[in-house]
Amino acid sequence: MVAAQPSKIGLTGKILIGMGAGILIGLILRNLLGESQWVQDYITDGLFHVIGTIFINSLKMLVVPLVFISLVCGTCSLSEPSKLGRLGGKTLAFYLFTTAVALVVAISAAVLVQPGNASLATESMQYSAKEAPSLADVLINIVPSNPMKALSEGNMLQIIIFAVIFGFAISHIGERGRRVAAFFDDLNEVIMRVVTLIMQLAPYGVFALMGKLALTLGLETLESVIKYFLLVLVVLLFHGFVVYPTLLKLFSGLSPLMFIRKMRDVQLFAFSTASSNATLPVTMEAAEHRLGADNKVASFTLPLGATINMDGTAIMQGVATVFIAQVFGIELTITDYAMVVMTATLASIGTAGVPGVGLVMLAMVLNQVGLPVEGIALILGVDRLLDMVRTAVNVTGDTVATVVIAKSEGALNEAVFNDPKAGKTTGSFDAEVHRGE
Repeated sequence: MVAAQPSKIGLTGKILIGMGAGILIGLILRNLLGESQWVQDYITDGLFHVIGTIFINSLKMLVVPLVFISLVCGTCSLSEPSKLGRLGGKTLAFYLFTTAVALVVAISAAVLVQPGNASLATESMQYSAKEAPSLADVLINIVPSNPMKALSEGNMLQIIIFAVIFGFAISHIGERGRRVAAFFDDLNEVIMRVVTLIMQLAPYGVFALMGKLALTLGLETLESVIKYFLLVLVVLLFHGFVVYPTLLKLFSGLSPLMFIRKMRDVQLFAFSTASSNATLPVTMEAAEHRLGADNKVASFTLPLGATINMDGTAIMQGVATVFIAQVFGIELTITDYAMVVMTATLASIGTAGVPGVGLVMLAMVLNQVGLPVEGIALILGVDRLLDMVRTAVNVTGDTVATVVIAKSEGALNEAVFNDPKAGKTTGSFDAEVHRGE
């Protein structure tokens, strides 16, 4: 009788173990040796910082080649201009619609709950915000004057524009274009294999990131703005687990439960990294291999979403604006609220998918309605944790849009979507990790 082999822990399980272990060890060190300079130098700024940064850098390393190569491959297959225009129009409309919905829900919730406490000390608040780009600058900077510079600097909007034009040109030069397209298809397979290899580092990187967070999070600040924190958290969860699944069911008829089940890995990565761009390789893998979206759709909607679809950030901006207004005792009119919705929606275009950028854009929104930017200092202590949650919401929205648009374009394999094991045996991170053990 052959003994049954013990079941191996999948990638999701390993990530959860890494997250839990990192938080636990970080809190233990903080409580026992919180004032130790040795812990600060060799654990927080040493071990945890080095491992976490290497993991984040390894993901960021893939973003530019992944976006450019995948988008060229996807655009090559769209030989008709009408298809590309229709795909872009649907994607942009969906993203702007969900961002506006997120802002309306966030502002309404903040007005009803009244998270601001006028008794909070507003003296000695200092926050030096970087200057946010104007709408005109955002529109001008979409088109790259130097594509190589855009690639080297990781300017995602410019890379997307250049890749779309490049791929469209390839699809219109006949046999020579087909040879170039085949070369990019091969490159795409190589990049996806590199993604699979990098994911084996994930549990260790997540452990270090969560350990450092537990050691550095300002608990005093958390206590002083707990109502704001909980409100933003509730609205984020509502948007991620109610609004998005409802839109998925409404526009595609697909199962929201199956979608959420298959998004666990992506959401965990987004939560750990707090970066839509760093999570992009994982998002694309899940959308294509787990959810059945065709590459020609996913390679367009996901990079674009990581750049312009910032619903989680919009929710934070909506609640934070009302919160800061209440703290300083400033009344906002209906016109002000409408201005917040419009400004924050447009500000999401060009917002980089990297940690903390939401605070820069919040400064622009506050200036637009005449609120003191110094109020941002109130939420700095908890913003890192909220940043992690809203990034998970952002990538969920990107993937919902991809599935909905792929279904509308006849580019979704519903058998793959409805198969719980799809992607587990071919191309999935779990399968690759198991083969290497």
